[in-house]
Amino acid sequence: MFAISIIRMLSMLNKISSLFFFFISIPLLFAQKDGYWDKDRSTTKEVVVSARERILIQIDDLPTGTTELIYRITLLDKNQQMANSLVSVLKAIPDPTGISQGSAGAIFLVSKISGDDKCKYAIFSNLDDAANYVETGKTQSACWVQNEPVSKDAKRLSIDKSACLKSNGNWNELWFGFESKNWIMNQKIVLEVVPWVDYKLSRGWTKENRKTIIDQCKTSSLAQKMNNSGDFCVCVSDKIQAKYTFKEFQKLLTEERNKAFKDFGVLCFNETGASNAFNSNLRSQAGVLAKKGNYGTAIAKMNSIINNGKAEAMDYNTLGYYYLITKQYGKALKILQEGEKQDATELLIQLNLAHAYLLNGNYKSAKAIHKTYSNQNVTDSLSWAQKTKLDFDAFQKAGIQNEDFNAILKILE
Repeated sequence: MFAISIIRMLSMLNKISSLFFFFISIPLLFAQKDGYWDKDRSTTKEVVVSARERILIQIDDLPTGTTELIYRITLLDKNQQMANSLVSVLKAIPDPTGISQGSAGAIFLVSKISGDDKCKYAIFSNLDDAANYVETGKTQSACWVQNEPVSKDAKRLSIDKSACLKSNGNWNELWFGFESKNWIMNQKIVLEVVPWVDYKLSRGWTKENRKTIIDQCKTSSLAQKMNNSGDFCVCVSDKIQAKYTFKEFQKLLTEERNKAFKDFGVLCFNETGASNAFNSNLRSQAGVLAKKGNYGTAIAKMNSIINNGKAEAMDYNTLGYYYLITKQYGKALKILQEGEKQDATELLIQLNLAHAYLLNGNYKSAKAIHKTYSNQNVTDSLSWAQKTKLDFDAFQKAGIQNEDFNAILKILE
């Protein structure tokens, strides 16, 4: 019995252990995937500061796309060693929000060990300001100032929230200035800095660079034809960013960059719904032009819709009618037959198709269509016969005469 109890207890402990590691792993599984702590580009420097002196430490060049950084400052007495590195601590905190929200792991950012010595420090993004600090102790232009002497400290800097870094935006020039508060003995200071790299920005696509691409897109002939090209150009920008880093795109020949804009523009024209808005605008313009009798330009507008590959059945019908009214009967027949393939049940297309056959000298085909649909309405309130009569009147006003008009009208009586 005792052996069985032991076995059961071990089994229970194994289950508890498995659950423990499962829940521990959840934060890592669901951590944001927008970036990563770049331990390979972290900086650790140990310096000795003479009594009552000020010194500067420049961190190494940070990777492109750095949007956050965590730093830790520790003052050690002689022969003291760090308990654990900042990089090892950050392995338990998958993203910067874990620190800003007071994650339990963040308490380890501050060293468990430190000496009795203390120092004041300031952070600068400009070498001239940093050098002036060493000479005069002035901190007016610092990104961050710690005026109260400390033996250890740890903080997070964000490019979005730090006023100095936000205005400068140059992470390659970051200087830590330290002032010893020990008036007799030297101090040993350990500075650790670990960057958080945004995946998207690591490709060089800063806000300014993305804006450059969008602004360039808006100058394209296609974008300028749109009432609102914003979504379209953002789509083009996203596709360029996905294929190229900023440096790669900048190295392309002018012809290659123009081709990229054109190719991605074709894709985004359909994906963003820009083609629908574009076609709708063209329809409205064509309608206004036709009412003014400017059928040539109206036809060009409707042909643009057809060529965009997003034409609806009624677009073919409208274009077919414009061809009829301008005595382009062969073109009218061809385009209306395309419209019939799109929607054979649309009676307005069938009626214009009958007109096209008639005006092309094919009375037999025109008569067959009229007999098939003569008892139906082309709209909810307009009969086939009424619309036929209106169209024939319009044709005659446009100078189109045909001896078979009366024969067709007699069929519809």
